[in-house]
Amino acid sequence: MISAPTGHEPRGRMLLTGATGYVGGRLLRLLEERGVPVRCLARRPAALTGKVGPTTEVVAGDVLDAASLAAPMAGIDTAYYFVHSMGDQKDFEAQDRLAAQNFAEAAAAAGVKRLIYLGGLGNPDERLSKHLRSRQETGDVLRASHPQVIEFRASIVIGSGSLSFEMIRALVERLPIMICPRWVQVKAQPIAIEDLLEYLLAALDLPQGLSLVFEIGGPDQLSYGEIMQEYARQRGLKRWMIPVPLLTPYLSSLWLGLVTPLYARVGRKLVESLRNPTLISNNLAEMTFSIEPRSLPEAIARALIHEDREVTETRWSDALSSAGQPRSWGGERFGSRLVDSRTIDIPVPPEQAFAPIRRIGGDTGWYYANWLWTIRGFLDLLVGGVGTRRGRRDPEHLQVGEPLDFWRVETYEPPRLLRLAAEMKVPGRAWLEFEVEPTATGSRIRQTAIFDPLGLAGLAYWYAIYPLHEFVFAGMLRNVARAAVPGPYNPPAPQFDRVTAGALQQQARGASLPSSHQA
Repeated sequence: MISAPTGHEPRGRMLLTGATGYVGGRLLRLLEERGVPVRCLARRPAALTGKVGPTTEVVAGDVLDAASLAAPMAGIDTAYYFVHSMGDQKDFEAQDRLAAQNFAEAAAAAGVKRLIYLGGLGNPDERLSKHLRSRQETGDVLRASHPQVIEFRASIVIGSGSLSFEMIRALVERLPIMICPRWVQVKAQPIAIEDLLEYLLAALDLPQGLSLVFEIGGPDQLSYGEIMQEYARQRGLKRWMIPVPLLTPYLSSLWLGLVTPLYARVGRKLVESLRNPTLISNNLAEMTFSIEPRSLPEAIARALIHEDREVTETRWSDALSSAGQPRSWGGERFGSRLVDSRTIDIPVPPEQAFAPIRRIGGDTGWYYANWLWTIRGFLDLLVGGVGTRRGRRDPEHLQVGEPLDFWRVETYEPPRLLRLAAEMKVPGRAWLEFEVEPTATGSRIRQTAIFDPLGLAGLAYWYAIYPLHEFVFAGMLRNVARAAVPGPYNPPAPQFDRVTAGALQQQARGASLPSSHQA
């Protein structure tokens, strides 16, 4: 039985494609934590700047350009292949074949011992969708040109940021009543992202020899509808599903594009794949690896807990092939959370910049439109909330866990960070964060509002109050800056921070990926 490597064994250098994608980005972090030397292949190496450890190499190369692969393959022991062109507008099947052939031939010529590839489950004897057929054909092409290919075939990956999970999440959060086409009843065998990564790491300890195909998944075989109902249960949402006999992939993709983060062309290829059951048909993985995959309820619970801890590490939309950026009116999206983040630079050191932040609330007020904050507190009282009557314990100093008007201090690290968790009545969970970091000319203050909406009511609440953010939060940040600088001072206008607050930003490992997409 093979288990995941501990990192103490001496190893040759690994080549990793897709390091800015969902699976590749998380695998990179685990390989680095285990001391495995890694070389990342990227069409745009600059996309990985600041996202790799000091021992990780980043080299330029394009799997569609065979000549560019010889140098990156030199001295490589094992290569991970996480490339797929599902989001490309061209013939993605032909591109996948060419890319796999170029990669495998270059690896064989360089003496790479093995390739590890992540494909998709599905019975090849059935009429598979183009997407699943291409995933499996890619494995065949790799095996035809390289002596050892370890292929893992997986169904839905459950983890904050994965394509399938984000689609399920968006449908459940936004639609109290769902019109469900036939694919909602098709069975799948989901796997937690943590378990998928364990398999990918454990493959490093397989002996050299024949190529193998491992079908992997959790213990539960469920329909997409059942997966959505379990997500709804854990989020405390009631959802009704109305089955309809027909809904074409084209219409489904347009529908998904309206209510989920998916783009129509990616959604169409995904929906076409959902007509195929994706179930494990043998126990080779169970016999080979000492890994016990989590159940669906545990996988969803861990995804939600992980999101609470880090918001998200990587997102499927970090891939270039997903084409463009998700709609951002109303703030950036991180998993289920909506984030409104702004920055302002001021010419004082961090200790001085943080001083007005630590005094916020209570008698000091909120630095802008205090009458609106008072009205918000009164409305909170009317619905049974705490209002603003609690004030604050001390005008100068804060402690973690103490109340602050209708907030509670969740994190307090002067002169760097203050995070407040909302205790007012809202359809979801909310946080307000202030972070101060040094700059060459003084300090940068980052103010971030984070909201985890609960269902459609939560989304409606956020978008209803979002116009207020445009002047309340901007005015508050500007007055915080004014209060931090002695004497007359006219601070610059706050800048909308598309990257988001530092505590969240440092967890976002992905940026872009050359012609690849991991579901």
